[in-house]
Amino acid sequence: MEAPPLSGAELPRLRTAVPGPRSRALASRLRSVESRNITHITAEGPIFWSEARDAVVRDADGNDYIDLTAGFGVSMAGHANAAVADAIAAQARRLPHALGDVHPAEAKVRLLEVLARLAPGSLGVSILASSGAEAVEAALKTAMLKTGRPGILAFDGAYHGLTYGALAATWRPDFRGPFQPQLFPGVRFAPWPADGPGAVDEERRAIQSIERILAEAERSDWPIGAILAEPILGRGGLIVPTTGFLPALRQLCDGASRLLLLDEVYTGFGRTGRWFACEHWDVVPDVLIVGKALGGGVPLSAAIGTPDAMAAWPASTGEAIHTSTFLGNPIACAAALAHLEQIQQRGLVERAARIGAHIQDRVALWAARMPAVAGVRGLGLLQAITFHDPGEQRSFALAVADEALRRGVLALAEGSALDVLALTPPAVITDGQLDHALDVIETVIGAVSP
Repeated sequence: MEAPPLSGAELPRLRTAVPGPRSRALASRLRSVESRNITHITAEGPIFWSEARDAVVRDADGNDYIDLTAGFGVSMAGHANAAVADAIAAQARRLPHALGDVHPAEAKVRLLEVLARLAPGSLGVSILASSGAEAVEAALKTAMLKTGRPGILAFDGAYHGLTYGALAATWRPDFRGPFQPQLFPGVRFAPWPADGPGAVDEERRAIQSIERILAEAERSDWPIGAILAEPILGRGGLIVPTTGFLPALRQLCDGASRLLLLDEVYTGFGRTGRWFACEHWDVVPDVLIVGKALGGGVPLSAAIGTPDAMAAWPASTGEAIHTSTFLGNPIACAAALAHLEQIQQRGLVERAARIGAHIQDRVALWAARMPAVAGVRGLGLLQAITFHDPGEQRSFALAVADEALRRGVLALAEGSALDVLALTPPAVITDGQLDHALDVIETVIGAVSP
Protein backbone atom coordinates (compact mmCIF):
# COMPACT_ATOMS: atom_id res chain seq x y z
CA MET A 1 0.00 0.00 0.00
CA GLU A 2 1.47 3.35 -1.04
CA ALA A 3 2.07 5.84 1.77
CA PRO A 4 -0.01 9.06 1.72
CA PRO A 5 1.73 12.31 0.73
CA LEU A 6 3.75 13.95 3.48
CA SER A 7 2.22 16.83 5.43
CA GLY A 8 5.40 17.73 7.31
CA ALA A 9 3.82 17.10 10.72
CA GLU A 10 4.60 13.37 10.86
CA LEU A 11 6.50 11.51 13.55
CA PRO A 12 8.69 8.59 12.44
CA ARG A 13 6.89 5.66 10.88
CA LEU A 14 8.95 2.69 9.72
CA ARG A 15 7.28 0.30 7.30
CA THR A 16 10.39 -1.86 6.68
CA ALA A 17 13.74 -2.56 8.20
CA VAL A 18 16.27 0.26 7.67
CA PRO A 19 17.60 0.32 5.04
CA GLY A 20 14.68 -1.34 3.31
CA PRO A 21 14.70 -3.56 0.20
CA ARG A 22 14.27 -0.71 -2.29
CA SER A 23 17.09 1.30 -0.75
CA ARG A 24 19.31 -1.78 -0.83
CA ALA A 25 18.46 -2.37 -4.48
CA LEU A 26 19.20 1.26 -5.33
CA ALA A 27 22.53 1.01 -3.48
CA SER A 28 23.45 -2.00 -5.58
CA ARG A 29 22.61 -0.14 -8.78
CA LEU A 30 24.48 2.97 -7.63
CA ARG A 31 27.59 0.98 -6.83
CA SER A 32 28.00 0.03 -10.48
CA VAL A 33 27.61 3.53 -11.96
CA GLU A 34 29.11 6.00 -9.46
CA SER A 35 32.71 6.45 -8.39
CA ARG A 36 33.23 4.28 -5.32
CA ASN A 37 34.66 7.29 -3.46
CA ILE A 38 31.36 9.20 -3.37
CA THR A 39 28.56 7.37 -1.56
CA HIS A 40 29.44 5.27 1.49
CA ILE A 41 27.53 2.00 1.09
CA THR A 42 27.38 -0.39 4.04
CA ALA A 43 24.88 -2.69 5.72
CA GLU A 44 23.67 0.36 7.71
CA GLY A 45 22.90 2.50 4.68
CA PRO A 46 22.36 4.64 2.85
CA ILE A 47 18.66 5.14 2.67
CA PHE A 48 17.47 6.74 -0.57
CA TRP A 49 15.26 9.79 -0.19
CA SER A 50 12.10 9.90 -2.28
CA GLU A 51 10.09 12.73 -0.70
CA ALA A 52 10.53 15.36 2.01
CA ARG A 53 8.40 18.04 3.64
CA ASP A 54 9.49 20.51 6.33
CA ALA A 55 11.45 18.37 8.83
CA VAL A 56 10.24 14.97 7.56
CA VAL A 57 12.01 12.75 5.03
CA ARG A 58 10.52 9.67 3.35
CA ASP A 59 12.75 7.03 1.81
CA ALA A 60 12.21 4.79 -1.20
CA ASP A 61 10.62 2.13 1.03
CA GLY A 62 8.03 4.51 2.47
CA ASN A 63 9.76 4.96 5.83
CA ASP A 64 9.34 8.39 7.44
CA TYR A 65 12.14 10.05 9.44
CA ILE A 66 12.53 13.23 11.44
CA ASP A 67 15.41 15.09 9.82
CA LEU A 68 17.98 16.68 12.16
CA THR A 69 20.34 17.50 9.26
CA ALA A 70 18.29 19.94 7.12
CA GLY A 71 20.10 18.34 4.19
CA PHE A 72 23.56 19.53 5.34
CA GLY A 73 22.01 22.74 6.70
CA VAL A 74 20.34 23.74 3.44
CA SER A 75 16.61 23.60 4.24
CA MET A 76 16.32 26.31 6.88
CA ALA A 77 12.66 26.93 6.01
CA GLY A 78 11.94 23.24 5.52
CA HIS A 79 12.19 20.70 2.75
CA ALA A 80 9.95 21.36 -0.27
CA ASN A 81 8.85 24.66 1.19
CA ALA A 82 5.68 25.53 -0.72
CA ALA A 83 6.62 29.15 -1.40
CA VAL A 84 10.07 28.15 -2.66
CA ALA A 85 8.61 25.36 -4.82
CA ASP A 86 6.06 27.77 -6.33
CA ALA A 87 8.80 30.30 -7.09
CA ILE A 88 10.91 27.63 -8.77
CA ALA A 89 7.99 26.40 -10.87
CA ALA A 90 6.93 29.88 -11.93
CA GLN A 91 10.49 30.86 -12.89
CA ALA A 92 11.05 27.57 -14.72
CA ARG A 93 7.95 28.14 -16.84
CA ARG A 94 8.99 31.72 -17.61
CA LEU A 95 12.81 31.68 -17.87
CA PRO A 96 14.96 28.80 -16.56
CA HIS A 97 18.28 30.13 -17.88
CA ALA A 98 19.82 33.40 -19.06
CA LEU A 99 23.22 34.80 -20.06
CA GLY A 100 24.33 35.53 -16.51
CA ASP A 101 27.35 37.78 -17.16
CA VAL A 102 26.26 39.07 -20.60
CA HIS A 103 22.47 39.50 -20.64
CA PRO A 104 21.31 38.63 -17.10
CA ALA A 105 17.85 37.92 -15.71
CA GLU A 106 15.98 40.44 -13.58
CA ALA A 107 15.91 37.90 -10.73
CA LYS A 108 19.68 38.26 -10.35
CA VAL A 109 19.39 42.00 -9.72
CA ARG A 110 16.63 41.53 -7.16
CA LEU A 111 18.58 38.87 -5.27
CA LEU A 112 21.76 40.94 -5.13
CA GLU A 113 19.76 43.87 -3.76
CA VAL A 114 18.32 41.65 -1.01
CA LEU A 115 21.77 40.30 -0.10
CA ALA A 116 23.06 43.86 0.17
CA ARG A 117 20.23 44.69 2.61
CA LEU A 118 20.74 41.58 4.75
CA ALA A 119 24.53 41.58 4.97
CA PRO A 120 26.04 43.40 7.96
CA GLY A 121 28.02 46.63 7.80
CA SER A 122 28.91 47.96 4.37
CA LEU A 123 28.94 44.52 2.73
CA GLY A 124 26.85 44.66 -0.40
CA VAL A 125 28.75 43.96 -3.63
CA SER A 126 28.51 40.29 -4.60
CA ILE A 127 29.81 37.59 -6.88
CA LEU A 128 27.31 34.76 -7.35
CA ALA A 129 28.31 31.13 -7.79
CA SER A 130 26.80 27.67 -7.47
CA SER A 131 28.75 25.91 -4.69
CA GLY A 132 30.29 27.05 -1.45
CA ALA A 133 33.76 26.15 -2.69
CA GLU A 134 33.30 28.40 -5.73
CA ALA A 135 32.33 31.31 -3.51
CA VAL A 136 35.38 30.67 -1.31
CA GLU A 137 37.58 30.86 -4.38
CA ALA A 138 35.91 34.11 -5.52
CA ALA A 139 36.73 35.56 -2.10
CA LEU A 140 40.34 34.39 -2.33
CA LYS A 141 40.65 35.95 -5.77
CA THR A 142 39.26 39.19 -4.34
CA ALA A 143 41.96 39.19 -1.66
CA MET A 144 44.66 38.62 -4.26
CA LEU A 145 43.43 41.47 -6.46
CA LYS A 146 43.06 43.84 -3.51
CA THR A 147 46.31 43.12 -1.68
CA GLY A 148 48.64 41.69 -4.32
CA ARG A 149 49.72 39.26 -1.60
CA PRO A 150 49.11 35.59 -2.48
CA GLY A 151 49.48 33.92 0.93
CA ILE A 152 46.48 32.59 2.87
CA LEU A 153 46.08 31.95 6.59
CA ALA A 154 43.52 29.25 7.43
CA PHE A 155 42.89 27.23 10.58
CA ASP A 156 43.24 23.79 12.07
CA GLY A 157 39.95 21.96 11.57
CA ALA A 158 38.84 24.23 8.72
CA TYR A 159 36.66 22.99 5.88
CA HIS A 160 36.15 25.27 2.88
CA GLY A 161 35.35 22.81 0.10
CA LEU A 162 37.16 20.34 -2.12
CA THR A 163 37.84 22.19 -5.38
CA TYR A 164 41.55 22.93 -5.61
CA GLY A 165 41.60 26.54 -4.37
CA ALA A 166 39.28 25.76 -1.48
CA LEU A 167 40.98 22.42 -0.76
CA ALA A 168 44.31 24.19 -0.32
CA ALA A 169 42.73 26.05 2.63
CA THR A 170 40.94 22.96 4.00
CA TRP A 171 42.79 21.46 6.94
CA ARG A 172 41.95 17.76 6.88
CA PRO A 173 44.95 15.65 5.84
CA ASP A 174 42.74 12.85 4.47
CA PHE A 175 41.16 15.29 2.00
CA ARG A 176 44.41 17.02 1.10
CA GLY A 177 46.81 14.09 1.02
CA PRO A 178 46.06 12.52 -2.39
CA PHE A 179 46.30 15.90 -4.13
CA GLN A 180 49.01 17.63 -2.11
CA PRO A 181 51.48 18.02 -5.02
CA GLN A 182 48.91 20.08 -6.94
CA LEU A 183 47.81 22.32 -4.06
CA PHE A 184 48.83 25.97 -3.65
CA PRO A 185 51.83 26.02 -1.27
CA GLY A 186 51.18 29.48 0.18
CA VAL A 187 48.57 28.39 2.74
CA ARG A 188 49.53 28.26 6.42
CA PHE A 189 47.37 26.87 9.21
CA ALA A 190 47.02 28.34 12.69
CA PRO A 191 45.43 26.94 15.88
CA TRP A 192 41.69 27.39 16.42
CA PRO A 193 40.92 28.37 20.04
CA ALA A 194 37.74 26.70 21.28
CA ASP A 195 35.45 28.39 23.75
CA GLY A 196 35.28 26.67 27.13
CA PRO A 197 37.64 25.90 30.02
CA GLY A 198 41.00 27.57 29.58
CA ALA A 199 39.66 29.79 26.81
CA VAL A 200 41.67 32.88 27.78
CA ASP A 201 45.02 31.10 27.62
CA GLU A 202 44.04 29.18 24.49
CA GLU A 203 43.04 32.37 22.72
CA ARG A 204 46.26 34.12 23.74
CA ARG A 205 48.40 31.26 22.43
CA ALA A 206 46.43 31.11 19.17
CA ILE A 207 46.84 34.84 18.51
CA GLN A 208 50.55 34.65 19.32
CA SER A 209 50.86 31.78 16.86
CA ILE A 210 49.03 33.76 14.18
CA GLU A 211 51.24 36.80 14.70
CA ARG A 212 54.32 34.58 14.37
CA ILE A 213 52.99 32.99 11.16
CA LEU A 214 52.19 36.40 9.67
CA ALA A 215 55.68 37.66 10.46
CA GLU A 216 57.34 34.57 9.01
CA ALA A 217 55.24 34.83 5.86
CA GLU A 218 56.48 38.39 5.31
CA ARG A 219 59.96 36.94 4.77
CA SER A 220 58.73 34.28 2.32
CA ASP A 221 57.48 34.16 -1.24
CA TRP A 222 53.93 34.01 0.10
CA PRO A 223 53.15 37.10 2.26
CA ILE A 224 49.63 36.67 3.62
CA GLY A 225 46.90 38.80 2.08
CA ALA A 226 43.87 36.78 3.29
CA ILE A 227 42.79 35.35 6.61
CA LEU A 228 40.07 32.81 5.85
CA ALA A 229 37.97 31.49 8.73
CA GLU A 230 34.63 29.92 9.55
CA PRO A 231 33.01 31.82 12.46
CA ILE A 232 32.19 28.38 13.85
CA LEU A 233 34.06 25.33 12.63
CA GLY A 234 31.50 23.22 10.75
CA ARG A 235 32.79 19.87 9.59
CA GLY A 236 35.63 20.38 12.04
CA GLY A 237 33.15 19.56 14.82
CA LEU A 238 30.86 22.60 15.31
CA ILE A 239 33.45 24.36 17.48
CA VAL A 240 32.62 27.87 18.69
CA PRO A 241 35.70 30.10 19.06
CA THR A 242 36.73 32.00 22.14
CA THR A 243 34.99 35.33 22.70
CA GLY A 244 37.78 37.60 21.54
CA PHE A 245 39.09 35.54 18.64
CA LEU A 246 37.10 36.86 15.68
CA PRO A 247 37.53 40.48 16.86
CA ALA A 248 41.29 39.80 17.06
CA LEU A 249 41.29 38.49 13.48
CA ARG A 250 39.45 41.64 12.42
CA GLN A 251 42.18 43.77 14.02
CA LEU A 252 44.86 41.84 12.13
CA CYS A 253 43.21 42.69 8.79
CA ASP A 254 43.34 46.29 7.61
CA GLY A 255 41.23 45.79 4.48
CA ALA A 256 44.13 46.87 2.30
CA SER A 257 47.21 44.69 2.76
CA ARG A 258 45.20 41.88 4.37
CA LEU A 259 41.50 40.95 4.06
CA LEU A 260 39.31 39.03 6.50
CA LEU A 261 37.23 36.42 4.67
CA LEU A 262 34.52 34.71 6.74
CA ASP A 263 33.12 31.45 5.38
CA GLU A 264 29.46 31.36 6.46
CA VAL A 265 28.40 28.75 3.93
CA TYR A 266 27.14 26.58 6.82
CA THR A 267 26.39 29.23 9.46
CA GLY A 268 24.63 31.86 7.37
CA PHE A 269 20.99 32.86 6.98
CA GLY A 270 19.77 32.36 10.52
CA ARG A 271 21.15 28.99 11.47
CA THR A 272 22.99 30.27 14.56
CA GLY A 273 20.15 32.51 15.77
CA ARG A 274 21.47 35.59 13.93
CA TRP A 275 21.29 36.23 10.20
CA PHE A 276 25.05 35.66 10.12
CA ALA A 277 27.20 34.08 12.81
CA CYS A 278 29.74 36.91 12.72
CA GLU A 279 27.05 39.16 14.22
CA HIS A 280 27.40 37.30 17.54
CA TRP A 281 30.82 38.97 17.84
CA ASP A 282 29.97 42.26 16.07
CA VAL A 283 32.57 41.48 13.41
CA VAL A 284 32.12 42.50 9.78
CA PRO A 285 34.54 40.84 7.34
CA ASP A 286 35.86 42.28 4.10
CA VAL A 287 34.18 39.39 2.27
CA LEU A 288 31.32 37.24 3.60
CA ILE A 289 30.96 33.84 1.93
CA VAL A 290 27.50 32.23 1.88
CA GLY A 291 25.80 29.20 0.37
CA LYS A 292 23.77 26.17 1.53
CA ALA A 293 20.60 27.82 2.92
CA LEU A 294 20.82 30.67 0.41
CA GLY A 295 19.19 28.69 -2.40
CA GLY A 296 16.51 26.93 -0.36
CA GLY A 297 17.46 23.60 -1.95
CA VAL A 298 18.83 24.87 -5.28
CA PRO A 299 22.63 25.20 -5.73
CA LEU A 300 23.59 28.83 -5.11
CA SER A 301 26.35 30.67 -3.27
CA ALA A 302 27.85 34.14 -3.07
CA ALA A 303 30.88 36.12 -1.99
CA ILE A 304 29.57 39.42 -0.58
CA GLY A 305 32.25 42.06 -0.24
CA THR A 306 32.64 45.64 0.88
CA PRO A 307 32.58 48.17 -1.96
CA ASP A 308 36.25 48.87 -1.26
CA ALA A 309 37.31 45.22 -1.48
CA MET A 310 35.23 44.54 -4.57
CA ALA A 311 36.55 47.65 -6.31
CA ALA A 312 39.78 45.68 -6.77
CA TRP A 313 38.07 43.77 -9.57
CA PRO A 314 38.48 45.49 -12.94
CA ALA A 315 35.36 46.64 -14.77
CA SER A 316 34.24 44.13 -17.37
CA THR A 317 35.26 44.98 -20.90
CA GLY A 318 33.03 42.27 -22.30
CA GLU A 319 34.99 39.29 -21.03
CA ALA A 320 34.74 38.66 -17.27
CA ILE A 321 37.87 37.25 -15.64
CA HIS A 322 35.71 35.31 -13.15
CA THR A 323 32.39 33.84 -14.25
CA SER A 324 30.54 30.62 -15.03
CA THR A 325 27.75 29.42 -17.30
CA PHE A 326 25.17 29.33 -14.51
CA LEU A 327 26.16 32.55 -12.71
CA GLY A 328 22.93 34.14 -11.47
CA ASN A 329 20.76 31.31 -12.77
CA PRO A 330 17.15 32.63 -12.74
CA ILE A 331 15.67 29.54 -11.07
CA ALA A 332 18.28 29.62 -8.32
CA CYS A 333 17.78 33.35 -7.77
CA ALA A 334 13.98 32.95 -7.61
CA ALA A 335 14.34 30.11 -5.11
CA ALA A 336 16.70 32.19 -2.96
CA LEU A 337 14.38 35.20 -2.95
CA ALA A 338 11.47 33.04 -1.82
CA HIS A 339 13.54 31.20 0.80
CA LEU A 340 14.96 34.39 2.33
CA GLU A 341 11.45 35.85 2.46
CA GLN A 342 10.20 32.73 4.25
CA ILE A 343 12.99 32.98 6.83
CA GLN A 344 12.05 36.61 7.49
CA GLN A 345 8.26 36.31 7.46
CA ARG A 346 8.15 33.23 9.68
CA GLY A 347 10.65 34.53 12.24
CA LEU A 348 12.96 31.56 11.71
CA VAL A 349 16.12 33.33 12.85
CA GLU A 350 14.57 33.90 16.27
CA ARG A 351 13.11 30.40 16.29
CA ALA A 352 16.55 28.94 15.60
CA ALA A 353 17.85 30.64 18.74
CA ARG A 354 14.93 29.28 20.83
CA ILE A 355 15.24 25.72 19.53
CA GLY A 356 18.98 25.75 20.05
CA ALA A 357 18.53 26.77 23.68
CA HIS A 358 16.03 23.93 24.16
CA ILE A 359 18.47 21.38 22.69
CA GLN A 360 21.21 22.63 24.99
CA ASP A 361 18.94 22.36 28.04
CA ARG A 362 17.97 18.78 27.17
CA VAL A 363 21.51 17.60 26.51
CA ALA A 364 22.80 19.28 29.69
CA LEU A 365 20.44 17.02 31.63
CA TRP A 366 21.84 13.98 29.84
CA ALA A 367 25.41 14.99 30.66
CA ALA A 368 24.49 15.13 34.34
CA ARG A 369 23.30 11.53 34.43
CA MET A 370 24.61 9.67 31.35
CA PRO A 371 28.28 8.66 31.59
CA ALA A 372 28.77 8.65 27.80
CA VAL A 373 27.64 12.28 27.29
CA ALA A 374 30.25 14.97 27.87
CA GLY A 375 28.11 17.95 26.94
CA VAL A 376 26.84 20.10 24.10
CA ARG A 377 28.22 23.08 22.21
CA GLY A 378 27.05 25.40 19.47
CA LEU A 379 24.79 28.32 18.67
CA GLY A 380 21.18 28.21 17.47
CA LEU A 381 20.50 25.26 15.19
CA LEU A 382 24.15 24.32 14.95
CA GLN A 383 24.56 22.04 17.96
CA ALA A 384 27.02 19.24 18.67
CA ILE A 385 26.59 16.56 21.32
CA THR A 386 30.02 15.61 22.62
CA PHE A 387 30.91 12.26 24.15
CA HIS A 388 33.43 10.82 26.58
CA ASP A 389 35.61 8.18 24.99
CA PRO A 390 33.52 5.00 25.31
CA GLY A 391 36.58 2.82 24.82
CA GLU A 392 35.50 1.51 21.45
CA GLN A 393 37.46 1.67 18.21
CA ARG A 394 34.41 2.69 16.20
CA SER A 395 33.20 6.24 16.53
CA PHE A 396 30.58 6.35 19.26
CA ALA A 397 28.87 9.28 17.56
CA LEU A 398 28.63 7.32 14.33
CA ALA A 399 27.17 4.34 16.19
CA VAL A 400 24.54 6.63 17.71
CA ALA A 401 23.70 8.09 14.29
CA ASP A 402 23.35 4.62 12.75
CA GLU A 403 21.05 3.37 15.49
CA ALA A 404 18.98 6.58 15.48
CA LEU A 405 18.42 6.10 11.75
CA ARG A 406 17.06 2.61 12.39
CA ARG A 407 14.61 4.24 14.81
CA GLY A 408 13.48 6.98 12.44
CA VAL A 409 15.76 9.93 13.22
CA LEU A 410 18.30 11.36 10.77
CA ALA A 411 21.43 12.85 12.34
CA LEU A 412 25.07 13.02 11.28
CA ALA A 413 28.35 12.37 13.05
CA GLU A 414 30.67 15.36 12.58
CA GLY A 415 34.26 16.32 13.35
CA SER A 416 37.43 15.11 11.67
CA ALA A 417 37.24 11.97 13.82
CA LEU A 418 33.43 11.70 13.59
CA ASP A 419 33.40 12.22 17.33
CA VAL A 420 30.35 14.48 17.83
CA LEU A 421 26.69 14.14 16.88
CA ALA A 422 25.49 17.19 14.95
CA LEU A 423 21.93 18.47 15.40
CA THR A 424 21.12 20.96 12.62
CA PRO A 425 17.39 20.57 11.89
CA PRO A 426 15.23 22.85 9.76
CA ALA A 427 13.93 25.79 11.80
CA VAL A 428 10.37 24.70 10.97
CA ILE A 429 10.68 21.47 12.97
CA THR A 430 7.73 21.29 15.37
CA ASP A 431 8.24 21.17 19.12
CA GLY A 432 6.72 17.70 19.16
CA GLN A 433 9.00 16.42 16.42
CA LEU A 434 12.08 17.86 18.12
CA ASP A 435 11.27 16.36 21.51
CA HIS A 436 10.47 13.00 19.93
CA ALA A 437 13.80 13.03 18.10
CA LEU A 438 15.68 13.97 21.27
CA ASP A 439 13.88 11.18 23.16
CA VAL A 440 15.06 8.73 20.51
CA ILE A 441 18.65 9.95 20.67
CA GLU A 442 18.63 9.78 24.47
CA THR A 443 17.41 6.18 24.31
CA VAL A 444 19.94 5.29 21.63
CA ILE A 445 22.88 6.70 23.61
CA GLY A 446 21.89 4.49 26.51
CA ALA A 447 21.48 1.50 24.21
CA VAL A 448 24.87 1.75 22.48
CA SER A 449 26.90 2.76 25.55
CA PRO A 450 29.26 0.04 26.79
